[in-house]
Amino acid sequence: MSASPPILYVDDIHLTHGVTPLLAGASLSVGRDDRICLVGRNGSGKSTLLKIIAGQVEADAGERFVQPGIHVEYLAQDPSFDGFQKAEDFVLQGLMNNEDRQRAFQLMADLHIEGTADIAPMSGGERRRVALAKAMAGNPEVLLLDEPTNHLDLPAIEWLEGALRQINSALILVSHDRRFLSNMANQTVWLDRGETKLMRKHFGHFEDWRDEELAREAEAQHKLDRKIAREEDWLRYGVTARRKRNVKRLGDLHQLRQQRRDYRGPQGDVEAALHAGERSGKLVAKADKINKAYGEKTLVHNFSTQIKRGSRIGLIGPNGAGKTTLLNILLGTLEPDSGNVRLGKNLTPLILDQQRAGIKKDWNVKDALTDGAGDLVSIGEATMHVIGYMKNFLFHPSQMRTPVTVLSGGEQARLFLARGLRQPSNLLVMDEPTNDLDLETLDLLQEMIAAYEGTVILVSHDRDFLDRTVTAVFNAEGDGQWIEYAGGYSDMKAQQKATNQANAAEAAASKSAVPPDKIAKDPDKIAKEKTTPVSAKLSYKHRYRLEKLPDEMTALARDIERAEAALADADLFTKDPQKFETNAAMLESAKAALAAAEEEWLQLEMLREAAENAE
Repeated sequence: MSASPPILYVDDIHLTHGVTPLLAGASLSVGRDDRICLVGRNGSGKSTLLKIIAGQVEADAGERFVQPGIHVEYLAQDPSFDGFQKAEDFVLQGLMNNEDRQRAFQLMADLHIEGTADIAPMSGGERRRVALAKAMAGNPEVLLLDEPTNHLDLPAIEWLEGALRQINSALILVSHDRRFLSNMANQTVWLDRGETKLMRKHFGHFEDWRDEELAREAEAQHKLDRKIAREEDWLRYGVTARRKRNVKRLGDLHQLRQQRRDYRGPQGDVEAALHAGERSGKLVAKADKINKAYGEKTLVHNFSTQIKRGSRIGLIGPNGAGKTTLLNILLGTLEPDSGNVRLGKNLTPLILDQQRAGIKKDWNVKDALTDGAGDLVSIGEATMHVIGYMKNFLFHPSQMRTPVTVLSGGEQARLFLARGLRQPSNLLVMDEPTNDLDLETLDLLQEMIAAYEGTVILVSHDRDFLDRTVTAVFNAEGDGQWIEYAGGYSDMKAQQKATNQANAAEAAASKSAVPPDKIAKDPDKIAKEKTTPVSAKLSYKHRYRLEKLPDEMTALARDIERAEAALADADLFTKDPQKFETNAAMLESAKAALAAAEEEWLQLEMLREAAENAE
C-alpha cells in the first residue's frame, strides 16, 4: 500500500465484537514518508484499527509488523491521564535524552501549556494540547492521531498543521475535519464493512472516488443477482444433461447463493430532518453596545448586531475568548454589564451543547431516545417506535439495550443529535456540533441546516463546516472586540487579508506623501491642506496602482486557469507528487492574491470616485 518500503504494516486483520465482525481482512502499510488519513463511518472500527497498529489491542487473526528500532506513538481519541497530576509529568514520561525533553518543553510553550498546572481541572481543549505535546515530544517515526483537532480552537489547529508539516514522522490520521485532512494527508485509506481500500490521492478526491467504488460494487451485485436468476431458471427447467455436470453446476449455484448471503451492503444514510416550530418574528435578537467582563478580563466590548430570521451565524475565536459568553448574552440567558439585548417574538430555541447534557450515564440507547419511558419516541406531536427511529440514525436494533457509555465517540454524537432533533424549534443553537461525527452524518447535518426554516447560531472550529453552513461569522479579535464578517471562514480570512494589505498601502502612501520635516517648516501648508479638495489625497502611488492592478488581476486569473488545468489530471498526484503540490500551492496563492488585488482595486476606485465628486 505504501510507495516507500514499509516500516510498519498490519495485514488481513480480523476482529469480532459480539457476533458482528468489526474488522474482516483490514490491511494497512506505512512507509517513512507516508501521510495517511483513515476514514470510515462511525463505529466502522477506525479507532480499533489504530489501537491494533499501536499494539494496544490484539486482533483475533492477522499479522502486525513493526521494523526494529521504529518508535510508534499513539494519541487516543479520549486519552487517559490516570496516575499523572501535573501536565509536565504526563508529557515527559518515558523521555530520557535531553533533546527529547527540550522538545517537550518547547511544545508545551507553543501549545500554551503550563507544565506545573494540574490536569484534573483542565478543559477538554487543554487536555488535548497536553496529549498532543506528549505524542510529538519523542519524535516518533510513526505518529498515530485519533481525532487530534477535537476541542482545539482554530489557532491551535493551524499551529498543529504547521508543526506536523515540520516533523519527519509518518502519519496516520483519523479526523472528521475535512480541511485538516485535505491539508495534511497524501493518501486515503477507506475502512468500510471491515475491509480497507487505498486511494493514493489526497482527501479532496475521496468522496468522488468512494461514490465510484460503491457504484461499481452495486453493478457487480446486480450482475451476481442476474447470474443466480439464470442458474435458478436452469435448475427448475433445464436439468436434463449428465448427472456429474449437473451436480457441479448445482454446487456452483449454492456457492453463488452463499456469496449473496454473505454480502454486507454499504451502511445506509442517516434519515432525519429538523422539525420547524411556529415561525419566529422577523427580528431574532438585537444587541446594542453590549459589554461583559469578568474581573480584569473583557470578553465583549461595545458590540452591536442584529440577527434576523433565517440567518446562519458562526461564532469563532480562540478558547477563552468569550464565545459561550456572547452566545448566552444573545440568547438572553446572561445579562450584559451594560448595553441592551432585545429578543424577538415566538422564539423556540433548540440548544445542542458541547457537554451533551441530558443523557444519564446508566441509560441505554432506548432510554436516551425515549427519556427512559416506554418504547415510543415523541417527535414533535407525532410518535414513532424506538427501533424505527434508531434505524433512521444508523443504529442496529440489537443496540437498543447497549449502554450509552460503551458507544464510540461518533455513535454518542449521533445519539445526541437524534435526541435533539425530536423537538420542534425555530432557533437552532449548536456548540461544537461536528465533534466525532463521521463525514456522511456531517453531510446530512449540513443539508439539514440548509433546509431549516429557522435561524441558526453555531460555535465551531471546523473551517470546512463553517464555509458550508454559515452566511456570517462573528470573530473574536482580542480585548473583547468582536468583528462581523459576511460569508464563512474562508471569506473572513480573505477580507482580513485584503483589509490588512489596503491599510498597509494606505499607511505607506500617507507616510511618503507628506514628509514630516516639511510639514514642521511650513505651517501655512498645514492650513492649506485642510481646505484642499479630496482629489489631492489620490496620490501618485494610488494612481499608479489603479493603472497596474487590472493587468495584475488578469495575470493572476491566467495563473489560476493554468493551475486548475494541471490539477484536473486525476492521475497527477500519482505520476508527479511534486508537480501536484506545486500547482496546488500556486492555485491557493493566486486565488488569495487575486482576492486581495480585487479588494485593493475596489478601495482605490471608491477613493478616486469620491475625489472626483468632491472637485
